[in-house]
Amino acid sequence: MANVTVTREEKAGRGRYVGKLEGFSGEAVLSYSRTNPAVVIADHTGTPVSMRGHGVATALVERLIADAQSEGFRIVPL
Repeated sequence: MANVTVTREEKAGRGRYVGKLEGFSGEAVLSYSRTNPAVVIADHTGTPVSMRGHGVATALVERLIADAQSEGFRIVPL
């Protein structure tokens, strides 16, 4: 997998994981909402065509899973 940087942004019950790939412009996104502190609904992923096939979307999902395990919330895919 290439060098992918994943960050998380959250505000007012909505959030997103943003993936950036070294050497590429643009960003991949996994968006979600929180129904309560124990549940995250993952509702959308998007990766620019130029970044596809480099493991960026996988990195976003792996980060979501790692955060769920460490923070104790459930993931509901939509």
